Amino acid sequence: MISGFLRGACFAAAILTAGSAWAQESSNRVAADTDWSVFVEDDPKECWGVSAPKETRIVDSNGNPTTGRRGDILLFVFYRPNAGVDGQVTFTGGYPFAGGSTVTLQIGDSSYELFTEGEWAWPATPEDDTRIIAAMKRGATATLRGRSGRGNQTIDQFSLLGFTAAVEEAARRCA
Repeated sequence: MISGFLRGACFAAAILTAGSAWAQESSNRVAADTDWSVFVEDDPKECWGVSAPKETRIVDSNGNPTTGRRGDILLFVFYRPNAGVDGQVTFTGGYPFAGGSTVTLQIGDSSYELFTEGEWAWPATPEDDTRIIAAMKRGATATLRGRSGRGNQTIDQFSLLGFTAAVEEAARRCA
């Protein structure tokens, strides 16, 4: 098991790569299946499935709908063979999460906790990643709830149509 600190450090380094890679969408997107796309980087070798939400909402601390500015909202599953990463779930909400907060990921009747740092959230362990990916393969939607530093709650719903094909393609390309 990777320690929380080491996992976080690896995650932070990977996000820098993913952010620039996402910006280069036209040059490294290798597949798309329904609501999910697959991207590949060669140096270092990295493959991922990614999707944008179908629906987003923001509510204030009283539960009333509100508005806010957000950057990219994306749900990823990464494969990095040189770093020993074999399916790492990551989420960016497009805003800095409240310090010390978590994001709740709901798939069907199952709920998972993702830890946050800045604009990113991820599960605590590789075993959690494995459980979440299995649930995503069986599910139809994934709903992520996060909290901003202003106290607003975001609710982002992702379709899981094409998820299985995308993560299997990403895994195959990084095998």
